[in-house]
Formats: sequence, C-alpha cells, structure tokens
Amino acid sequence: MALYINTNTAAQNAANSLAYSNTQLQISLNKLSSGSAIVNASDNAGGLAASMGLTAAANDSAAAVASDNNQISFLQAQDGVLKTAGDVATRIAQLATLSSDPTMTMADKAGYTTESNTLQTELGSLAGMKYNGQALFGAGTLDGVMLTNGDTIATIAASRATNGAQQSSLQFDSQANASTQTTEQAAAGQISNVDVAAESTNLAKFNVMVQYGAAMLAQANQSTQVALKLIQ
Repeated sequence: MALYINTNTAAQNAANSLAYSNTQLQISLNKLSSGSAIVNASDNAGGLAASMGLTAAANDSAAAVASDNNQISFLQAQDGVLKTAGDVATRIAQLATLSSDPTMTMADKAGYTTESNTLQTELGSLAGMKYNGQALFGAGTLDGVMLTNGDTIATIAASRATNGAQQSSLQFDSQANASTQTTEQAAAGQISNVDVAAESTNLAKFNVMVQYGAAMLAQANQSTQVALKLIQ
C-alpha cells in the first residue's frame, strides 16, 4: 500500500463523513427543540408548501366559523326584537277587539285608541333598531327580514320563521366549517409537526456517528505518522 504525505484521502473522507453526521445531528436537535419537522425550507420544500396551503385553508375555515357565529348573533338579536314586536301586535289586536265592544263608552274607546296609536309608534321604533350600528330590519339585513309599524301578528310570525330558518342554516354551516378547520389543521400538523419518537432515534444515531467519525478522523490523521517513521 502506497504512503503519501501531501494527500491523506482517508482523513478527507473521514472529515466529510463527520461533517455530514454533525449537520444531521444539528438538524435533528433543531427539529426536537422547535417541535417542527420543517425548520428550514430546505428540510422539506414540498411539505412546507403543502403545510402552508393547509394552514391558510384552516385559517379561512376559522374565519368562516367566526362569520357564521356573528351572523347568528345578529339573527338572535333580530328575533328578540321580533318577539317583542309580536307581543306589541298581539296587544294592538286585543285593543281593536276591545274598542269594538258595544258596552264600552266613548271615553273607554278613546283610551284604547290612544294606547293602540302609542303601540303602533313603538312598532316603528322597534323596526328602526340597530345591531352594532347596522339596521336590524330593511335594506342590508340578512335575507331582507322586514318589520314595519303596520305589521300584523301573521307577518311578524312569518318573519320569525324566516329568521329561525336562517339561524338553523348558519348553525349547520358553522359546524361544517369547524369540522373542515379541524381536518385541515390535523393534515397540516402531520406534515409540519415533528415525530418525537422517530426524531429521537435519529438524534441518538447521529450523535453516535459524530463521535465515531471524530475517532476515525483522528485515526486517519495518524496514518501519516507511518511515513515519517520510514525516513527516520
């Protein structure tokens, strides 16, 4: 076997192997310390893109859930006002019946009329109520549920039925979006989260390889000492 002084291929190979093992050891340490399987884009370029896409989709689903819940809150406030309006309309209908009673005096009927007119004004006030600065009824409201000071019990009941159907639809939509969000987050996590058990095994392996590589490099560097002995 030839002996060289200027070239030590064994030492170079040992140094290259040691550098590789040390790099892999540092990568494994970074993954375990961060909890992420993708610390740098170079770790898994395709996986990073997929994970970012899934995370963005999960965020969109979360925003959809928030929007659904906000709309449900709006509809709940709307229905609360409609319920009150129904009570008012019921009283107005009662007053109309009472005022037509032939046993009532003109003064009694005048009192009923005054109360009825006041309640009609209250209906108008309810129709103008707002939620977070937005009108509860009329243009711009969810699916155009209306309320006016001329509405009867029947029209108010129909509006409440429409409101209830909208709430039910939004609740189902919220559930679907929440389920989608969970699935997307889990899929992104499977790509981006580190498998602690597997990575711990890699850490132990490369830790041993670094120590072994350092020992072999030291041995390879000693090989040139043989050549020196030949010229002593």
